[in-house]
Amino acid sequence: MSQAKVDRYKQEKRNVKKIMAKEKRNWIITQIILIAIGIAVILWIGISLFQAFTAPSTNTANVQSVTYTLDSSALEDYLSSIEQV
Repeated sequence: MSQAKVDRYKQEKRNVKKIMAKEKRNWIITQIILIAIGIAVILWIGISLFQAFTAPSTNTANVQSVTYTLDSSALEDYLSSIEQV
């Protein structure tokens, strides 16, 4: 092995505790983030289902019918003028 590899190996061997602590810390942070995302998704689904089941129902007895009247004479005049051409 070259001297650079030997020096790097010795440096890693000296810092094994620091390296392992850093890896463990990163693993714990990753787990916490994944758990938080999972809890958020579960809460979101739960709240959505709760709102869906407790939403006021649309009974036909309570719904009023609305009728709109549309004057389409201008459109009919335009279409008839196009057909004549």
